[in-house]
Amino acid sequence: MSSDFANLSSSFSPPTPAQAAQWALDPYDAENQRRGTVLLANAPWGGSPAYLSMYRLYVEDNADPLVKASALDALARHGEVADAELISKQLQNKNIQVKVAAAKALQRIHDPKVTAVLCSRGTDENEDSSVRIEVAIALGQYAADDSFQALCAMIDQRELAVNLAANDSLRLLTDHDFALDRRLWLSWYRANKTPFRKELQYLYPTYQREKGFWDHITFWAPLTFEKPGVPVGMDESKLAPSTAPEDFQNLGNTK
Repeated sequence: MSSDFANLSSSFSPPTPAQAAQWALDPYDAENQRRGTVLLANAPWGGSPAYLSMYRLYVEDNADPLVKASALDALARHGEVADAELISKQLQNKNIQVKVAAAKALQRIHDPKVTAVLCSRGTDENEDSSVRIEVAIALGQYAADDSFQALCAMIDQRELAVNLAANDSLRLLTDHDFALDRRLWLSWYRANKTPFRKELQYLYPTYQREKGFWDHITFWAPLTFEKPGVPVGMDESKLAPSTAPEDFQNLGNTK
């Protein structure tokens, strides 16, 4: 309850843009850096060149994993196709939260050059399952042989959540469903010269939840959720006309 009242009082006087920027650039307090980066990333003007440079610097050089993960989230929202390679390097990070953030970021930025890294992480059963789930979702945007083979391999892994995420992506890529039967998927794939659907209906998943009591109380700051969207760099002309965000929100529900 005390936390709820603290949130209520802080909503009357949220941090100013100058305060958020000051926190993000605080060289002595990693928590301030993280908090400021999150605030900037969620601001309409958070994609300005100066902030993009800061996000990239934090992704590459910041030693604190929470700051690095926040910078990855920020770069996913505001970055460019050229940032995919920088982000993909963080899939090799030792920290799980950083790797999850990197995999989620690659759901929002489309670059075929990073599929090899995604496939490598997704098929490594020593990798944490939370990372492999996000990798499976990211691979759903690449209609290519290496992505298909990696997703089939992930169907046979130990964790059901990974299996279901891989199957969702395979269904999205092919418009077919052989459930969790790897042999059926592979035999069907070998028998078809054009296994992938012509118009790929990929939208990155976003977070949704039911509104709570305090969400209705703070009517002056209405709660809104981001809708699923097309990754940066993906040709929107290849999307099917019937694409609807709610159809693909299930990709995020396999976690």
